[in-house]
Amino acid sequence: MHYVYLLRSEAFPDQTYVGYTRDLQNRLKVHNQGCSSHTSKYRPWQLVTYLAFSTKMQALAFEAYLKSHSGKAFASKRLWPEF
Repeated sequence: MHYVYLLRSEAFPDQTYVGYTRDLQNRLKVHNQGCSSHTSKYRPWQLVTYLAFSTKMQALAFEAYLKSHSGKAFASKRLWPEF
């Protein structure tokens, strides 16, 4: 499976991250170990939501959508819980 995942920083709740992976558990570990330059300064990260896709192409297209202006609006209404 191919996963698109949404993370929220526990230390800085306004900081969020959307990514793609084939191994969700390992990818969360990588983020929380500080091995990703984009997320290292906002550790620790909490997995908020993930979506599974059968093809890489579908997952990457959805990830790109969530990073677009309209995708951010959709995610804020439907995928990010209130905090």
